[in-house]
Amino acid sequence: MSFYRYSEPEKRILLTGTTTVGIKCVDGVVLATDRRVTSGYFIAHKHAKKIWKIDDHVAATMSGAVADVQKILDRLTTQANYYKLTTRRPISVRALASLASLLLFNARPYIYLAHIILAGVDDEGPQIYTVDWFGTVTEERDYIATGSGSPTALGVLEDRYYPGITVKEAIEVAIRAVYSAMRRDPGSGEGIDVAYITREEGYRELTDEEVRKYLERSRRVES
Repeated sequence: MSFYRYSEPEKRILLTGTTTVGIKCVDGVVLATDRRVTSGYFIAHKHAKKIWKIDDHVAATMSGAVADVQKILDRLTTQANYYKLTTRRPISVRALASLASLLLFNARPYIYLAHIILAGVDDEGPQIYTVDWFGTVTEERDYIATGSGSPTALGVLEDRYYPGITVKEAIEVAIRAVYSAMRRDPGSGEGIDVAYITREEGYRELTDEEVRKYLERSRRVES
């Protein structure tokens, strides 16, 4: 999460925090985030939920200014529900990414401080998109990380991701990526949230106990 700190007239500094991760798998997608919310060097919240369920087949991560990201994701959720109600079928992940892009682009010359990982499974298969505060949409081929802890998280993803990875395998990789970022980035911490989406199970979140077991298994493999 982030905010603006004003230090001098007409001068402002963007301070950022958090770590969010998205991985595309052969059978679905995995999202993982930390729980810390920062306001500069102050820890404003220790149990924030940064994974937002939009529908049973699609979800998003939250990175940026809290209110801005919540507004965008609330609009996406409303639109997804309306589309399903009127057409009797779920909205595509690509359409939601395009809508997020329009909402962010049309806010100019002002901007929403929002950097979103949008991931889901539809008729086109597993998909991951990132949308930044200017409305730029990027379809991710394999994986992505955002936030101040993303350099560390991306290092883990680069090392451990491989083509053909399954959701079960990617969960451990995502947890390890966020955990490594938490150990090195002061803007990330307080625990890990993980969710995955498959065609068979839809959207599902892991419990704290399940996350702990994945993390312990990862440590045993390393030792």
